[in-house]
Amino acid sequence: MVNAELTRAFERIADLLEIIGGDRFRINSYRRVARTLDGLAEDIADLAARGELTTLQGVGKGTAERIEQFLKTGTIDVLTDLESNLPPGLPDLLSIPGMGPKKVAAVHRELGVGNLDDLKRVIASGELAQLAGFGETSVKKIADGITFLETSSERTPLGIARPVADRLADEVKKIKGVKRVALAGSLRRGAETIGDVDILCEAKDGPAVIETFTQAKGVKRVLAAGETKGSVTIELPDRRELQVDLRVVPAESFGAALQYFTGSKQHNVRLREMAVRKKWRLNEYGLFDGDKPLAGANEGEIYERLGLPFFPPEVREDRGEFEDPSCVESLVCLDDIRGDLHAHTTASDGIATIREMAEAAKALGYEYLAITDHSKSSAIANGLSIQRMEQHIEEIRAAGKKIKGFALLVGCEVDILADGSLDYPDSILKECDLVVASVHSGMQGGKSSPTRRTLAAMESPYVNVIGHPTGRLLGQRRPMEIDMAAVVKAAAESGTALEVNASWQRLDLKDVHIRQAIDAGAMLAICTDAHSTGGLSTVHYGVTTARRGRAAQSTIVNTRSLQDLRKWLAAKRA
Repeated sequence: MVNAELTRAFERIADLLEIIGGDRFRINSYRRVARTLDGLAEDIADLAARGELTTLQGVGKGTAERIEQFLKTGTIDVLTDLESNLPPGLPDLLSIPGMGPKKVAAVHRELGVGNLDDLKRVIASGELAQLAGFGETSVKKIADGITFLETSSERTPLGIARPVADRLADEVKKIKGVKRVALAGSLRRGAETIGDVDILCEAKDGPAVIETFTQAKGVKRVLAAGETKGSVTIELPDRRELQVDLRVVPAESFGAALQYFTGSKQHNVRLREMAVRKKWRLNEYGLFDGDKPLAGANEGEIYERLGLPFFPPEVREDRGEFEDPSCVESLVCLDDIRGDLHAHTTASDGIATIREMAEAAKALGYEYLAITDHSKSSAIANGLSIQRMEQHIEEIRAAGKKIKGFALLVGCEVDILADGSLDYPDSILKECDLVVASVHSGMQGGKSSPTRRTLAAMESPYVNVIGHPTGRLLGQRRPMEIDMAAVVKAAAESGTALEVNASWQRLDLKDVHIRQAIDAGAMLAICTDAHSTGGLSTVHYGVTTARRGRAAQSTIVNTRSLQDLRKWLAAKRA
C-alpha cells in the first residue's frame, strides 16, 4: 500500500540526512512523519484527495507537498537528491551494531565503502582496524553484528518472542541475588512484532548476574557481557536468532528503568517534556528536582508525580493517551472475556472434538463457546457440505446438553465468496446461534473487491462477526487492501462486530484499526480462531492487541454475559 511506501521513503530521507550530518531537527521531523504514516489506518491518498494532509500529526505544508509529489510521481525530490550523492547500499550499514552515522560516513569517505560487501572486504583486509576511531575490538563487534544480522530477520512475531522472553526471565529469577525481574521494551507493550527482547532485574552484583545470564540454556551467541548489561542471541526454530538484552539496575532506579526501557521512544519524549516544564529531569535513573530524587523505585510514582494516571504499557505509543488519559480507566482485561466466538473442531480442520473444545473453554472459566467450523468452499480446511453442516448442528446441540453450567453455541465460519455472497444459504445460517463471515480466497486485486465483499456480508441479518478482517499473516502474507473507514462505518450501522483475531500469526484487526473501529462506534469480538484446546488460551494476545487500540470492556461483545450476548445476537436478526 502507498502508506507503507511513503513510510519507507521518509525513513530513508532521515537515514541519509543522518549519514551526511544533517540538521537534527530536520531528521527528527522526517522520522515523526514516517511514524505517523506507519500508524495511519486510512489510505493517505484518500486524505490527500480531501485536502486533509496537514491534519496529521507532524505534517506541515512542506511535508504535505512532498507527500502529494510522491502520490503523483512515485518519487520525492529531496530523497532523489540525497540518493544521487550516496551509494544505495550505504544506509543499510546503520543496522549493524557499532555502525552509527559517523562511522558509516567515515568508512565511506576514507575507505570507499558503499555497501555491506565493501564493509566485509575492508574487515577481511584489515583496513578497517587501521582506520581512526575503530580498532580490533570495534571491528570484531561489527563483524559479529554482520553475522547476527545475516541470521536474523528485522522483526520477530510477538507469539514467537514472548515464550522465549518468559523462559529467560524465569532463568534470571533463579540467579542468586536477583530480587525483581521484569520484561520491558516493545514486548511489554505488546507490539505485534519485536526487534529484540529487553529484560530488567534488580540485583547488587551485576557482573555475577550477567555472567550467569550469558551461560543460560539456549544461548547461541554472546554479543556483550559488561558489569550491568549482557546481550545474547537465542536460536529460533527457523534458525534465525533473537537478541535478548539483560540490564541489572539498583532498587532505587528499578521503576524508572522499567518505564524508560519499556518506551515507546515517542511516549518517553512526551514524559521528559512534561518533566522539563516543571524544571525537573527524567531519565532511566529516576525523576529528579536538581539532585533531589522525586521518584524512581516505583514506575507508577513517576506518572503520579507528573500528574498523570498510570499508563498501562500497551498504550504507551503517543497515539492519544496524553490527550485522553481517561482511556486507561476501562481498558479490556483478560478476566473480562466470558467466552470465545470462533473455534474449530475435527469436523473441519481442528484437532479436537466438540466436547474437548467445550471442556477446555469451561476450564478457562468461560460461560460459553461458539463452534464455528469452515463452510463448504474452504476445501483445504475440510469445509462442511450443507449435508455435513446439518448433521454438525445436531452434534453441537447434543454435546451442549451434556455439559452443565456452560453454553455451547452453534456457529460456522462461512466464506465470503468473490461476488459477496455467502457460502451457505440462509436456511443453514438461520439455524446457527452465531455466524462468523471471512474472506479466505481472492484476496488480491486492489481495494474494491475485498471491501465490496465485506460490506455485502455485513448486510446479512445472520452475520454477526467479520473474521480476521484484513486477512494478513504476519511475515507471510500482506493484508488485503481494504477501505477500513467504509468497513468500520458499515459495521457500526449494521450491528456487526469486527474480530480481533488473537492468533499470533494474525493479530487482525491490528491496533490502529481497532482504534478506528471504536471511534466509528463499531463493536469488536476478541476470538482465538482456535484449532486445538491449547489454542483457546492464546486469547491474551488478542486482549493485548485490543488494549493497544485502547478498547474498553464495553466495546467487546464477548465480555458480555450469555444472556446479554444472546440479546445482542438477536437484535441484528430482528
